[in-house]
Amino acid sequence: MSTQCLVRVLTMAFLLAECVAAVTFSSRLIHRFSDEVKALRVSKKAGGGGGVAWPERRSLEYYRMLVSSDLEKQKMRIDPKYQLLFPSEGSQTMSLGNDFGWLHYAWIDIGTPSVSFLVALDAGSDLLWVPCNCIQCAPLSASYYSSLDRDLNEYNPSGSSTSKHLSCGHQLCQLGPNCQSPTQPCPYTVNYFSEDTSSSGFLVEDTLHLAGSGDTSNISVQAPVIIGCGRKQSGGYLDGVAPDGLMGLGLGEISVLSVLAKAGLVQNSFSLCFDDDDSGRLFFGDQGPAGQHSTPFLPSGGKYITYIVGVKACCVGSSCLDKTSFQALVDSGASFTFLPKEAYEGVVEEFDRQVNATSTSFDGYPWKYCYNASSQDMPKTPSVALNFAVNNSFVVHDPVFIVNGNQGVVGFCLAIQPTDEDIATIGQNFMTGYRMVFDRENLKLGWSRSNCQDLSDGTRMPLTPPKTSPPNPLPTTEQQSAPKGNATAPAVAGKTPTKPSAASPRLLQCRLCLVLFLLLQLVLLFLHPVALGF
Repeated sequence: MSTQCLVRVLTMAFLLAECVAAVTFSSRLIHRFSDEVKALRVSKKAGGGGGVAWPERRSLEYYRMLVSSDLEKQKMRIDPKYQLLFPSEGSQTMSLGNDFGWLHYAWIDIGTPSVSFLVALDAGSDLLWVPCNCIQCAPLSASYYSSLDRDLNEYNPSGSSTSKHLSCGHQLCQLGPNCQSPTQPCPYTVNYFSEDTSSSGFLVEDTLHLAGSGDTSNISVQAPVIIGCGRKQSGGYLDGVAPDGLMGLGLGEISVLSVLAKAGLVQNSFSLCFDDDDSGRLFFGDQGPAGQHSTPFLPSGGKYITYIVGVKACCVGSSCLDKTSFQALVDSGASFTFLPKEAYEGVVEEFDRQVNATSTSFDGYPWKYCYNASSQDMPKTPSVALNFAVNNSFVVHDPVFIVNGNQGVVGFCLAIQPTDEDIATIGQNFMTGYRMVFDRENLKLGWSRSNCQDLSDGTRMPLTPPKTSPPNPLPTTEQQSAPKGNATAPAVAGKTPTKPSAASPRLLQCRLCLVLFLLLQLVLLFLHPVALGF
């Protein structure tokens, strides 16, 4: 009799355990623009009498609202570690005149131990390259240049303990398919807009030394970045332009800012400021002041590959001209400004009509519209402005190039040239007097008048690097991509839940209670079988 009872109890226990094991917790995913959500939103709004705007499925408004919602979620990501970063030798940039092609340059430190390089700043390209194991490079002796007080350096990857070759199999190796083996060093070749101007060699990863500002002072950051070991240069790079290398500030993944932003160190934005005295500033992470003007970047071929803006019209003085709309590349790597022929002719002819000066020409200068200065002081010249969308105007602070002689100012030229291309180039001369913000995160160009000293709401930002500061290394490329690495960039990595699901302990508690109940039934069965009705 007791054996039959025991079998019945065990059978009951098995069925109950199976039943509990089958219990699952589920939830239903509901789209933000589904009929269920719409009904809920309408019921909540009903009391207030206001209408509810609801996009038609697959309409343009439907996708616009989806994108807007996604952008808001992106803004909720973890803030970057530092407000601003800049080269360890200071945020200062400088123009060294005709010797160096009128570009702006900055001193940067690379490698371990660090070696200094004077690199040109180019928003029109992506790669940071320096002369390296040279086959064909520009002269590096200070005696070759009238504006240098020290020799320039040549990079040697084997002399840096933190240097390593980028292999052909690396995701950033564009020429990888041309390699014989995925393990060999990745070659590179960059061709620039100037005729026959290029740099070629192989890619390495090494440390770029930076300083910055954040919650604490005296910040030093060692950032592993991709560097072009430029073994062979051509064209302008052999004639004084960027003899010691070039830092590309473009949108490509290989650019310095792309690496810094992906690692979560700064916002995906940078600023260049160009002052009247040929000095300037470079800041990574700068998104500009709240009151700055801005205009959106435009895609090229459906992709954002460079900094292109849309100009609605050009204005000279109070006259805004017809047929002067165009797209323009904003390029710090261009010394001066180029306009498509039709727009160029309209602007220069209107400027010539309004200027109160006598036309002339100056030997060796590339501009057609030049004028004499009647005294040592510059005459007043008509303003030049670029009108963007929504009546947003960019007034060019100094559109002319001043020509000096033995007795001072002898004349000036309107520093604009024509181009056969459909797209214009806004060069450094148009950016003078402005803090130019290349906000890649929000895909817009910002600008505000600046003396290139006070960068944010009256707060003077540091211009020189800290002398003594603890190292704060950036994770290497390998660490960032490691499956279990703890150095994954917070902006792109998903978070692992730190607490277990609330359903799990409840299910375990139920099963424990069931086991205890069945054990109690078994004890009672053998002690008092009659009382249990068996």
